[in-house]
Amino acid sequence: MGILSQPVGAIAEWLRNLLLGWGLSPGLTTVLLYLIGAGVLATLVQTWVIFLIWYERKIIGRFQDRLGPNRVGPYGLLQPFADFIKIMTKEVIIPEGADKPIYILGPIVMDAGVLMLWAVIPLMPMVGMDINVAALYTIAVGAFATLGILMSGWASNNKFALVSAIRTVAQMISYEVPTVLALLVPVLLAGTMSLQGIVEAQHVWYIVAAPLAFLIYFISSVAEVGRTPFDLLEAESEIVAGFHIEYSGMVFAIFYVGDFLHAFTIGALAAVLFLGGWRGPGAEAFPLLGLLYLWIKAFAVYFLVVWARGSLPRVRIDQMMNFSWKFLTPLALVLLVLTAVLDYFVAGWGAWGQALSHLVMNLVVGWLVLRYLQAWEKARAARRPVVAQPGQYPVARPPRPAVAETSTEAAS
Repeated sequence: MGILSQPVGAIAEWLRNLLLGWGLSPGLTTVLLYLIGAGVLATLVQTWVIFLIWYERKIIGRFQDRLGPNRVGPYGLLQPFADFIKIMTKEVIIPEGADKPIYILGPIVMDAGVLMLWAVIPLMPMVGMDINVAALYTIAVGAFATLGILMSGWASNNKFALVSAIRTVAQMISYEVPTVLALLVPVLLAGTMSLQGIVEAQHVWYIVAAPLAFLIYFISSVAEVGRTPFDLLEAESEIVAGFHIEYSGMVFAIFYVGDFLHAFTIGALAAVLFLGGWRGPGAEAFPLLGLLYLWIKAFAVYFLVVWARGSLPRVRIDQMMNFSWKFLTPLALVLLVLTAVLDYFVAGWGAWGQALSHLVMNLVVGWLVLRYLQAWEKARAARRPVVAQPGQYPVARPPRPAVAETSTEAAS
């Protein structure tokens, strides 16, 4: 029963006793246990990318009326392994004039930043690094991807890679602002920055109390990762292939793995912050059930990321920046302030009372935002010039007649 109720703890205790039996000191044993745990976690999540690659290619194939991988292995399940073998045999070509140490270190830093996020994600009860500033840690470590891409673009000695890397800084920093503001909403509701504490505080999932915050966090995270429709980091039609244009072989594969893993990590973090994490029936008695619940929720959010990739066109850089600074950031600020004020007044209403009151506030804010967008689009359409017919010059739209004049003309 011990291995079922505390599987990780039981395995760690067995390893500790084994290492102590070999004559190792308690301090060195603790260090080795941490290294083994980190190695096992990093290996498992990177191995999971093999399935994610197959799943994403299969789902997008269905979206686009294609079969997807279906030749190598049953249902194409072995296709990622064939791709891995192929890319392992490719030559790693370092361009002339490149800064070799930075060139090699760039993809490693990017991949390491994604792996470090999993150190604080509570996979099940009492599993994971439960630090009291874990929410802040996720924002700080997530910026490692920006640093890795910037290093790669600068060290490649290629102007297209450098342009893409510079655009990366603008894009990721811009969308980190609404991401942080949206992340502060569950932190405020739970009263802690510990991800384990946020999960334990969700007697009602925070997506019920703060659906707008979840939507802002999801959109901003997708943009920060650089997934469609915000994939301007590697906009092939504009800048060849982006920051990794000069990469090949295994160093390119590190970028590839980091991209898929980061997209799934969005789902895991969103599940922890807004979907209750590992919470579910029987999760506290049997922690492996909690891991299953977390994986299902993370996969549901990841499916939305894949859905967007297979359905939406790429936006322009000016549209993307305007969307962040002129819409998402002001909306997230207003939502954060209203959540703080409302949470002060409904503190004693119970879990469902607080959740429903916050839900009503979110619905009202969402309705007002939609009304504002409708009025803005109507005013924008009134200022739009008339489209010229073939062979004609475009002319400005004539001013609208007054209501009284229109009525008189209709009467006559």
